[in-house]
Amino acid sequence: MQSTGKLYLIPNILAAETAGFVIAPQVKEIISATSYYLVENLRTARRYISSLKLGLDISNLHFEILDKRTSDAEIATLASPLLSGHDMGVLSEAGCPGIADPGAKAVAFAHKKNIQVVPLSGPSSLFLALMASGFNGQSFVFHGYLPIERKERVNAMKQLEQNLTKEGSTQMFMETPFRNQRLLEDILLHLHPSTLLCIAKNLTAADEMVQTKSIADWKKLPPDLHKIPTVFLLGRY
Repeated sequence: MQSTGKLYLIPNILAAETAGFVIAPQVKEIISATSYYLVENLRTARRYISSLKLGLDISNLHFEILDKRTSDAEIATLASPLLSGHDMGVLSEAGCPGIADPGAKAVAFAHKKNIQVVPLSGPSSLFLALMASGFNGQSFVFHGYLPIERKERVNAMKQLEQNLTKEGSTQMFMETPFRNQRLLEDILLHLHPSTLLCIAKNLTAADEMVQTKSIADWKKLPPDLHKIPTVFLLGRY
């Protein structure tokens, strides 16, 4: 009976031209030996693998799209090489697969089929931001994207502030980069002046910034976050 392949969770870079110092040799070894991939974005995946300069012919690699629109029913077909004995890699558009990422669907399928799942170390904007925030790292919640509609968004962030007050758990969230500035404006306008906000932008890049200040202090000199990947955290010391 043919054995199944392994499912490797392959980290991607967060910022351009950073692979040299954020991607471990083990990750490059796995990519060199893997031909089948489930990827969130085809162009990003090809560009990333090419940037590693591993001597691979990208045209010989097999890519299938696994994104937020992929249904659970489609996973069995997309991941069929695993059942035929081929190793597969799950590659996020940025950061680590399965963390705020649709790659978790492939992992769930692998566990149901008793396929070995191998997570590989790499950069995660969420964990890097939490590490550098000074906030509670024992209890934290990531809420993903807040509502787009402004009234709902404001209500949601006020609820996070209440959660922080009641439970003490760090409250983490993010937004599409081109909406970051509007989100920041609402945070500074509607949250309590003493609430602590950590802004972690462009992590791992040369111009990365991670700073924790009160809402009152952020109001004095708000940063420009337009089109810059950013993680927001509400917490307390």
